[in-house]
Amino acid sequence: MRLPDRISLANLPTPIQPLSRLGRAFGIDLSVKRDDLTGGADSGNKLRKLELLAADAVAQGADTLVTCGGIQSNHCRATAVVAARLGLRSMLLLRTAEVDRDPGYEGNVLVDRILGARIRLVTPEEYARRAEVMAEVGAELRSEGRKPYLIPEGGSNALGALGYLSCCDEIARQSAERWDTIAYACGSGGTGAGLEMGVRQYLEGTRPIGFAVCDDASYFAGVISRLAAEAHDRFGAPEVPRAEIRIDDRYKGVGYAKSRPEELVRIREAARAEGLVTDPVYTGKALHGLLCELERDPRAFGRRVLFIFTGGLYGLFAAGESFRGLLPPSF
Repeated sequence: MRLPDRISLANLPTPIQPLSRLGRAFGIDLSVKRDDLTGGADSGNKLRKLELLAADAVAQGADTLVTCGGIQSNHCRATAVVAARLGLRSMLLLRTAEVDRDPGYEGNVLVDRILGARIRLVTPEEYARRAEVMAEVGAELRSEGRKPYLIPEGGSNALGALGYLSCCDEIARQSAERWDTIAYACGSGGTGAGLEMGVRQYLEGTRPIGFAVCDDASYFAGVISRLAAEAHDRFGAPEVPRAEIRIDDRYKGVGYAKSRPEELVRIREAARAEGLVTDPVYTGKALHGLLCELERDPRAFGRRVLFIFTGGLYGLFAAGESFRGLLPPSF
């Protein structure tokens, strides 16, 4: 297959680092792919997708990137950064149950505001029909003389998903020995679709597993298989049978961006064991799920396991109160 054009935005390749102490506890080779290091304020897994999506936007003559996500969306923040880097404007549709309340100046929202992104708060009900709402916003912008480019939630469409197909090529070049499993946080399906296609293209014998942070396994299997089918039809990417997609939805907890104490304790303990600071929305939940399964069966995922750290640190800065009582005073 021939990959579409992209704009170089990410610092690649991102390093693979051993998680020696965590791995030793289970008698396996456990490592982390540091995709939280793809950039600065635009860091995280979204940047791999945005390299392709932004290139398409520029090729179409767009002057405004429009996208959507939760109130503390990492993807929206990364999109706003990329827009500023390319001299474009950004419009962010952020989901919140409190549309009449100022979203404040914490975490990703603070970065969005510093970058000058236009923010429109939308209710959960409006967000449920987000494709329609984004189309309406696109029409409004065109009526103002703008040229919008609409990017779906998480940058998760067939084009964006190719960013993680390419990531598998990168992993293959970094590792002489085969990985048995690649584990990742699954929030919109695009990263999962890319990894499922990528292992078939570049990492024969490796199987991905996504730990859902919202929705359920059936939903994500459907999204991933649909995106992979579209990428196959448009770009010649490998086919991905739905029956081979592995999603574990048992560790999403009480809901998207909501944390249970055991998940926060896991974030604390992993940070102290390895210096790996994860967020409570995505990577923290996925790492918790992975380690819980390894505690149940140390060989559940084979001898060599690679965890994709997809970023999300800015979301941690908006969740400080959740850790009160779990972090005793250190003075």
